Amino acid sequence: MKKQVRIILATVLLSVLLWSCTKNDGSVNNLSLNQAINQSAMDLNTAMAAISSSKAYSVLTFSDETQKSVVTDPVYKVYIPLDKISGVYNYKPVANTDRWGISLIKYFTRAADNSQMIVNIPLKKLSNPRSLREYVPADSSLANNFSIAVSDYHNNYNNYHDFDYVLASEISIDNAVAGNLNIDYFVSPTDGITYASQYAFTDSYTADYKYQSGDTTVSSFIITGDKKVLYEEKRLTIKNDTARFGREHQYILTIGDVQIIRKSATTSVEVMVAGVLQPDAKVEIIDKEVDLEASVCNKRDVQITFEDGTVTTVSALIGESIADIKTLFDSLHQVYFAAYVIDWIAYDIYYERN
Repeated sequence: MKKQVRIILATVLLSVLLWSCTKNDGSVNNLSLNQAINQSAMDLNTAMAAISSSKAYSVLTFSDETQKSVVTDPVYKVYIPLDKISGVYNYKPVANTDRWGISLIKYFTRAADNSQMIVNIPLKKLSNPRSLREYVPADSSLANNFSIAVSDYHNNYNNYHDFDYVLASEISIDNAVAGNLNIDYFVSPTDGITYASQYAFTDSYTADYKYQSGDTTVSSFIITGDKKVLYEEKRLTIKNDTARFGREHQYILTIGDVQIIRKSATTSVEVMVAGVLQPDAKVEIIDKEVDLEASVCNKRDVQITFEDGTVTTVSALIGESIADIKTLFDSLHQVYFAAYVIDWIAYDIYYERN
């Protein structure tokens, strides 16, 4: 009996010891604000270095300032489901003299039936939008090394204030999957605007932009890695007739385990580390210009004074990543290659511009 008691006591002591080790394993719960923000910034910089060097990033961030969005063009009124545009479309150079008057679909051959819409095109052409309608003899030697496979598509467009749009796709470069792009865009004269775009990279990193209008308008941009938030800027705009301009704003910046919260109705800024309030932390949000859309990547910085009196800023901590974060954020607004290629081809098919 005594031997059994000793075994039970030993087991209990071992369990307590293991629990104690778990609680003191260097987890973020034991980190100071200084340690937590520096570690979180390092994790974010590592992630952005991996994202910005990927092939998917180079494609996602293509842009064309001259392009015209066909998703929100008030001239059009259409209903285009996926089965209307499904099939495999391969880019094929076509010599022409009136490149801007020719439909984009004329540069593609429908090669096969498919339940999806699969567009194959040379990456070199995609990276230069004007070249899509330009022909040079060397084009015949280009390989269709970029592919976008659309598994869900829905474009119901009535006018600029009334449409819904869905795109779900997988991106491949050089026959290797490079990520997934998803867009969900809804505009209603009665229900407002809902917009969400997401790009999931193949190395567990994901970038999301979301916007929801209403009595409380919410917009957010988030970068995650292995389902953990590495970076998020979130803004809430709440109707309030007693506030100046009839609105009050809340701004939330999250970098890893550190969260900074400002409510415009008060002058205080709260700082949390792993969900624990840091009452002694001093944080100031510095806006370089009055801009309701100001962010760390544009016209805003956040100054942090630690317990020991040392001072730093978010721009100093993640300076190497700011430009890439801004580019990624802007790209999820525009999603050039989807709007320019997929939508234009879809409209050409719909209007039978052969």
